[in-house]
Amino acid sequence: MESVSDKNELKRQMITQIEEQLKEIKDVDILLENILSGARKLVNADAGSIYEYDVKENKLKIRYSQNDTKQKELAPGEKLAYTSYSFIPTKQYISGYCLLSKKMVNIEDAYNLPEYIDEEKTEKRPYEFNELSDVATGYRTHSILTIPLIMTNGRVLGVLQIINAQDENGNVIPFDKDSEFYISQFASKVGSIYEYAYLTRQNIDRLVKMAGFRDPKETGSHVERVSSFSLEIYDRYATNIGIPEKERERFRDNLRLAARCHDVGKVAVPDKILKKEGILDDDERDIMKGHTCVGAQIFSPIENELDRMARDVCLHHHDRWDGGNRGYPGNFNYMDYIPATKMPHELEQALVGEDIPLAARIVALADVYDALRHKRCYKSEWTMEDTFAEIQGQSGKQFDPDLVKAFMQIKDRLEDINRAISW
Repeated sequence: MESVSDKNELKRQMITQIEEQLKEIKDVDILLENILSGARKLVNADAGSIYEYDVKENKLKIRYSQNDTKQKELAPGEKLAYTSYSFIPTKQYISGYCLLSKKMVNIEDAYNLPEYIDEEKTEKRPYEFNELSDVATGYRTHSILTIPLIMTNGRVLGVLQIINAQDENGNVIPFDKDSEFYISQFASKVGSIYEYAYLTRQNIDRLVKMAGFRDPKETGSHVERVSSFSLEIYDRYATNIGIPEKERERFRDNLRLAARCHDVGKVAVPDKILKKEGILDDDERDIMKGHTCVGAQIFSPIENELDRMARDVCLHHHDRWDGGNRGYPGNFNYMDYIPATKMPHELEQALVGEDIPLAARIVALADVYDALRHKRCYKSEWTMEDTFAEIQGQSGKQFDPDLVKAFMQIKDRLEDINRAISW
């Protein structure tokens, strides 16, 4: 029989292992997803959610939800429905109370809450359990453990909530004192990792924001959608062709950030072109093409894999799978390009097929999908049906056919994201 000391040592080893894996992740969203997975694994929880706190808007935003029971009901490669909502944190919500009080909340039975939240009965319970999610999904929440994720300066970055602890036989049980201890230890370690990824994302977003101030079409929601679409397309593509999990995790971590940067080179395009209403003429379009080279220059010289992928995405997200002359810039020496000068009308040497970096091929598809589904100064919003028909028609022409296949398999999820990220 396993002793208490042996159990504690195994848990410490597990926390260290998960911590080392998390340290390799750069993107906040990928990190949050893995923090949630790691916490659930640590205390054998069936489900959970992770919330990010937006200080500026004073809102808690759900970023990821996981549920093993509901996931098992889906076919391989499918995901749970995309969930996105936010609310102003108050003590009437369990997660809001956790955020505002900076205290862990351990609930044995969500449908039978105690009157007091402490053993001494000095503080009455201010929160209620919201059962709407259970009603909508048919899932039954029992035990809940909620803990704040806190930066070194004391600021709360978010809230981790795990649901339905399980014993060795899969029976739902309360979270015990050991679970509280292990999750507290885990949260204290991942807080600093989260903080570092958060600051990395802030630096990327400042760069994106600078481009957004120049180009009225490049809104924050467009960048967020393209990044989210790219990740979903890659996940399904990776499942389809059997990419190993470790390779998949490393690629998707960089992809999430690189996709956000796809149009940062537009900072060098003149306002009269960026803000022109209507179709660009050939000379204007040639200057616009230069944004690919400027973006690539921003991420040169290459210092790490993120720089490499961001450069590739900036430079090649307008190249065509078939090498057609409407794509650009092809095999062009981007370092020789001077901002806001014309590029050649004809491709000197087109990139074709898999010569185009995979990340750029993914972002190309995600970018066009978003552009078609939203109104621009030169076009109206396309319908969902027309958009998917157009992209299917460009399989093997503008787009990688394997990526189009993956794209068509996740249409509903992409549309869910499109509706959710509209701010």
